[in-house]
Amino acid sequence: MQLSFRWFGDSDAVTLAKIRQVPGVEGIVTSLHDRAPGEAWPFDAVTRVRDTVHEAGLTVTVIESIPVSEDIKLGRAGRDRAVDAWCESLQHVGEAGIGVVCYNFMPIFDWLRTDLARVMPDGSTTLAFDHEVLDAMDLSGGLRTLPAWADTYDGPALAALLAAYRALPDDALWEHLAWFLDRVVPVAESVGVKLALHPDDPPWPVLGVPRIVRDLAALQRVTSLVDRPANGITFCTGSLSASPGRDLPAMVRALEGRIHFAHCRNVKVTGHHCFVETPHPSRFGDVDMRAVLLALRETGFTGPMRPDHGRMIWGETGRAGYGLHDRALGAMYLQGLWEGLTPPS
Repeated sequence: MQLSFRWFGDSDAVTLAKIRQVPGVEGIVTSLHDRAPGEAWPFDAVTRVRDTVHEAGLTVTVIESIPVSEDIKLGRAGRDRAVDAWCESLQHVGEAGIGVVCYNFMPIFDWLRTDLARVMPDGSTTLAFDHEVLDAMDLSGGLRTLPAWADTYDGPALAALLAAYRALPDDALWEHLAWFLDRVVPVAESVGVKLALHPDDPPWPVLGVPRIVRDLAALQRVTSLVDRPANGITFCTGSLSASPGRDLPAMVRALEGRIHFAHCRNVKVTGHHCFVETPHPSRFGDVDMRAVLLALRETGFTGPMRPDHGRMIWGETGRAGYGLHDRALGAMYLQGLWEGLTPPS
């Protein structure tokens, strides 16, 4: 297992120097955050980020992510140009020696929360989702009222996308994903990159927009669309456990050999399509983290793993979900579990 940490580039208040002081963290998960979906990444831009991380004493283990444009997801005329740009970016990532690309196929919103600062009983703040709050939001002015995705789309653009996706059947979205994978998996193989599709978060339709990658059957369908080792999954415990009753260790075992990246965090389901993110240890939420990591170990997982979102604790402020302190605690918890599950040499 390669213990890794998300870094949002030079503007991130959680600097590489701070991340390096978290014991055991050697990998960085990052992206080219100034590039728009559908825009090809120049090789020198990729290597510049890689070299910046290396000079800080760390290694880029994952690109998260190369965004997939709405033209591809909707099957529009611009998808050929967009997938060519995606493949060019992918090729440059591989040529730079970065071995995993995490991406998603979520329409419009990517991961979604309705509260970025839910106050917990201990005084910390955390991310939360409540479908009734989302349904009551006024999106006529765009996404500025939706805290996780400010300044992404204005009102008319958002309305047009919502209408297009609401008219798109699930089967059509699956067809567009298959079309995309047919084109990108061979490129990934040619440059030694493993693709790791992130499940939908939350794992159900939102605002009438379809979400298809939301359970074990869907994840297995993804890997079967192009049945090659390079076509794999990001196993996100938080996304997958937001729907109650999921047997995450059994899911890990069913996906043996196709999990290329692991996001490990905990959530507590608080109602129908409602949940709150909790501290990483198992007793605070619905995820049996030890059982998940044991399943990963027993199925031979050796890839990058990161503590996903964290709370804001000890007065820290910054990017919601991505402060330093609680994610560092999460990294230590995951590392301790992993060490305890490792047979003595």
